[in-house]
Amino acid sequence: MPVAVPSPLEAWANFYVILGSSAAALTGLQFVVLTLVAQANRVASGGESLAAFGSPNVVHFGAALFVSCALSAPWPSLAGAGVSLAILGAAGLLYSGLVIRRAHRQTEYQPVFEDWLFHTILPPLAYTALMASGILLVRAPVGALFVSGAAVLLLVSIGIHNAWDTITYITLEQIRRERAARERSAAQASPPSEPSPGSSGSPSETGVGGGTRL
Repeated sequence: MPVAVPSPLEAWANFYVILGSSAAALTGLQFVVLTLVAQANRVASGGESLAAFGSPNVVHFGAALFVSCALSAPWPSLAGAGVSLAILGAAGLLYSGLVIRRAHRQTEYQPVFEDWLFHTILPPLAYTALMASGILLVRAPVGALFVSGAAVLLLVSIGIHNAWDTITYITLEQIRRERAARERSAAQASPPSEPSPGSSGSPSETGVGGGTRL
């Protein structure tokens, strides 16, 4: 009776259970981010920036969840899992190109180097690694699984960083606006200055002896 050879995917079962569960839970974080964006009144004027810097996070978490499910499925051979990874990687590369285009077209926010790194550089690298691991999964399963695991972990890390960066930016912007509003209110509420009793001449004119014009 032939003995069943254990699949290399079995050794990664716990890794993808943990990572997939985390990706699914972190997707809910994007609803919090969107709520903060709406409360800051930035949705109507920031549609392009939201599509470039907000929506991709959901895609990255979804991709991590998809890989976790695909590599936890009972495939009869590694070919099916490899094809799934390769297709996801190619689709992620196409989507990354769309994100780069949106990031260049939007005008509501001026990105810095960190934004370009986490939104337009690292995601294509992660999806390229996924596509390569899918292609090489049958011929070199051990190395391919390590590459895919690193790529999925990178996608989750990118999503966490971008979500936190968005929340921090919106919170600081809201604090700055409230502080500016309080300063304007205080300036409007302060009474106008009055001339001193010893000043000569009209309050609206400059005295000969060096009086002050108000």
